[in-house]
Formats: sequence, structure tokens, C-alpha cells
Amino acid sequence: MNKFWGPVLGGLEPYTPGEQPRVQGLIKLNTNEHPLQPSGRVMAAIQGVAGDSLRRYPDPDGQDLRAAIAEAEGLSPEHVFLGNGSDEVLAHIFFGLLSSEPNLLVPDITYSFYPVWAQLYGLNLTALPLDGNLAVDVALFAEKRGSILLANPNAPTGKALRLDQLRELIHGNPDRLVVIDEAYYGFGAESAAALLATADNLVVTRSFSKSHALAGMRLGYALACPDLIEGLRRVKDSFNSYPVDAIAQAAGLAAVEDVDWFRSASELVMRNRDALTLGLGELGFDVLPSAGNFVFARHAKHEGKLLFEHLRQHNILVRRWDKSRIEDYLRITVGSESDCAALLDCLATKISRG
Repeated sequence: MNKFWGPVLGGLEPYTPGEQPRVQGLIKLNTNEHPLQPSGRVMAAIQGVAGDSLRRYPDPDGQDLRAAIAEAEGLSPEHVFLGNGSDEVLAHIFFGLLSSEPNLLVPDITYSFYPVWAQLYGLNLTALPLDGNLAVDVALFAEKRGSILLANPNAPTGKALRLDQLRELIHGNPDRLVVIDEAYYGFGAESAAALLATADNLVVTRSFSKSHALAGMRLGYALACPDLIEGLRRVKDSFNSYPVDAIAQAAGLAAVEDVDWFRSASELVMRNRDALTLGLGELGFDVLPSAGNFVFARHAKHEGKLLFEHLRQHNILVRRWDKSRIEDYLRITVGSESDCAALLDCLATKISRG
């Protein structure tokens, strides 16, 4: 520990992202990246960014992109906040909004960045257990005190809450802030954004990483009532008043406007997910129902760690956690048809040998 580290930094346990190794012939199914290249309109927009736009500071408010997102959601631009990926947006929410309540409720199995932010910003985090089917127990969250943060669909399980469940939780607790992290928006889950017209205690966060194949761009946003958005703007302007660069704003605008690409790309991922789920089932895997661009699966006769290592030895990366209840599960990104076929073939070889 360096002598200049503060007490928070000294005790901080940072988030560990999925591996990004550079290996020839690697099939990378561990970080939930989109199997397709971004929209052609997005690539054209990136290539069309003029040098003058890079010489000058970008629009600090991202007005054109916010307006496009708002129009797509039937909202006003005052309901939209932009950031460098939904992780930055969530970090601002932790600091500026969730800190107003002494306790924050999250599932015990969920996105592992949440405890890091809670520690960084000094929030008391309470992890509530998923039920026996690894689903979020809405009633349990309703009966406890504190702000609520839920990934929907949840990660790494892929299970999603229905809109009526979200409505009951949000409308039934008007004095508690509810944040719904929709990082996997577009792959089958019902969006809580439909509730924004009648809920001033709701924040919805999204990312362009998964839904629009822009993980390398780092672009995300929040949807909420204007008062909550104003709070996030205050945090942004006290931290970095020019967060989203000119290229990202141009790419995001083209992505939002290319509705046909988004629809067809999402349908492709869902078809591949169904085929992957079926293939894993035929090999004897138990696969949780997923509304994300990944599946969560385990085999009753094979340890998850051994399957993970077998795949890795054959240049196929998936993800797993040494954590009670899920240590035998593999989280597998829905890749291309050929990627999924290679994974199934590799697993079939291992399983057939016993």
C-alpha cells in the first residue's frame, strides 16, 4: 500500500472485468459482446466525423443524441442523461442519488460492480438472496427498507422480471429510489422505461455495448424524471463536463436512428440463443431461461470449473465464478452460429468421455 493512498483506496476491492486476451483463433464468449459488427450507418457516421469536430470540445449535453433517444422512448430530452458507458452513469447514480438513502438493496447474485461502487462511495449494501430458481424475489425487496438496484435481466443468470412485477415494486414504494439496470436491453426483457410517465422514483440505465455492438465505444445513458436527470447533470458537471466525445455522439445518434439494424440484430441474437439453449439441453445441461445475449448453464455430472478449463484449453473462453450456488454454472455469450457450434462440439467431446 502506498503511503499516499487514502483509507478508502487502501481497502478497495476493484471490479475484475472479463479477460480480453489476444490469442490467435480464440472464440471469445466470456464478455457478452455482440456477434455482429455495428450498423453500417454507425460506421459511416464515425468515418464522417470532421477534423473540426475533433479540434473542438464536444457538445457537453449531447443534445442531438439525447433528443433521438427521447423521441425513440416517447419522452423529452430532459428525461435523458448521457455517459461513457452505463458503468459511468451508474457510478454517478451511486454518488449522487443512491447516497441519499442509508441502505441499498441488491440481489446476492448479480453484477459484481455494484459492491465496488457501494464501497467506493460509502454506501451500506444489503444483498438479498435470489429464490430457489435463481430469480429475484420481488416481495423480499418490497418488505426491506432501502433504495433498490436491480439488473433486468439479471446478470449473470439472464432471468428477467416481468413489467407487472416491476410496476408493483416501483409504484408500491414511491418514497424509495428504484434503479433498473437494463444493460441487456433489446434481447427480450420488458423495459421499465414504460413506467417513467407515472414514476418519479425510477431510473433506467442502458448501454450501447450489447444492444448496438458498440462495447468499444463506451456509451450509455439513463432515463428518469427531469429532477433526477438534473441531479446527475450536477454530478457530471462537477466531475467531467465533456464526458461523451464527438465520435461517440455521432455513432450513438446513427445507432438510435437505425431501427431496422437494431431489430434484425436483436432477432438474430435471440435465434442463436434459442439454438444454443437447445444444443446445451441435448448435452444434458440445465439452462436458465435468458432474456440477455448470454445463457447460464450447468451440467449435473460435470463440475463447472473442469468444463471451463476444457473449453479454455481449446481456445474457447466463457465465464464462471467461484461463488456458492453458481460455481458449477458457465455464463456463455451468444456468439455467431459458428462460434456456438464450436462450443457445443467441444463440450460434447468432453461429456462423451465422462
